[in-house]
Amino acid sequence: MLTTRAIVLAGLLVVVVAIGTLSLLLALFGAGTPADQAQLDVFRATGNVVLGAGGAVALVLAARRQRLGELELRRKEQELAQREDAQRHVEQVASDTAAHQRQLAEDARTDAAERRITELYTKAADQLGSEKTPIRLAGLYALERLAQNTPDQRQTIVNLLCAYLRLPYALPTGPELPHWSSPRAGEPSQDPPPSGPGSHASERELEVRKTAQRILSDHLYPGDAPGETRLEFWPGITLTLTGAVLCDFDFRGCRVGNVRFGRARFAGWTRFEDVEFTGYAIFGGSTFDRSANFVRARFHGRALFRGTTFRSNAMFDEAVFSGEALFGGARSIDGVPHPDGAVFSGTVSFAAATFERDVVLEHARVADDTAGHVWPPGGRAARADRP
Repeated sequence: MLTTRAIVLAGLLVVVVAIGTLSLLLALFGAGTPADQAQLDVFRATGNVVLGAGGAVALVLAARRQRLGELELRRKEQELAQREDAQRHVEQVASDTAAHQRQLAEDARTDAAERRITELYTKAADQLGSEKTPIRLAGLYALERLAQNTPDQRQTIVNLLCAYLRLPYALPTGPELPHWSSPRAGEPSQDPPPSGPGSHASERELEVRKTAQRILSDHLYPGDAPGETRLEFWPGITLTLTGAVLCDFDFRGCRVGNVRFGRARFAGWTRFEDVEFTGYAIFGGSTFDRSANFVRARFHGRALFRGTTFRSNAMFDEAVFSGEALFGGARSIDGVPHPDGAVFSGTVSFAAATFERDVVLEHARVADDTAGHVWPPGGRAARADRP
């Protein structure tokens, strides 16, 4: 940088040069002759040219300085952009690394949770195969707790419970089936049958099977409060209980999707009142040993009761059938039609039942056509001993 002293000295030098030049010109051409005047004009023109050239040089230097300044500014902008790109890259790498680490941690947590669920499920399933009643009960309660805590596993666990109920089972012998069921929330408790060393194995197994039934009915019961669903309710569940032996089956007020009870045996009393079948309901070939209560039941899909045997009263009062209701008809087996109708040994009642589509009673039979049956409009079954 130029100091103040250097600037003052440069100014004095310019003044001295200017004075010296002026003195020289006056000494040489101060006579005023025409020749002096002509030479002075030449010097003046030459000076103008020199000044113009100097101005041009100054303009070139200024332009060069501006160009250099622009290049420097551009270089600095490029450096700044490069630093910003580098910073963004570093931040992106850090963000990707953090996201990858979070994903790894989440995958590890998911894997650990899935392993834990698999271990709990496997252990509970193994407990169901135990010969000891308390261990089988513990397996059922473990499966219930697992299904409640992991909604995506509920259908799988329900399938396992249904598979257990489909296992072959011989009812206890005696004049009466031991009557006991786990109470629903809010109902008084009952004493279960004894399960000590002297109890019959079939009665102890009955206790386990009724517990499995209770788990299903309790978690398929949405509750009584209008517009409010119980936290324990498992929606959208499908039941496959084909060929199962079900004892004192209590399904009151439940809501379930598709159900398959084909060829099932309902031992003891059976209660389906106020149940809602949101899908199809298959009862074909099943047997109801005692009263079958379907009062106010709602069938949103097809209701199939062909070949069903009702050994006692069958009550369908105020039931609603939105789909086809088949209590009879003919099945085609190898291209040959075979009559297949329900058999009603007790009184059957469809009082105030609603059928939004067809109801088929063809080939259905009753043991006593003089009993106080209440049939759907236009429907009637024949005596079982008549062709």
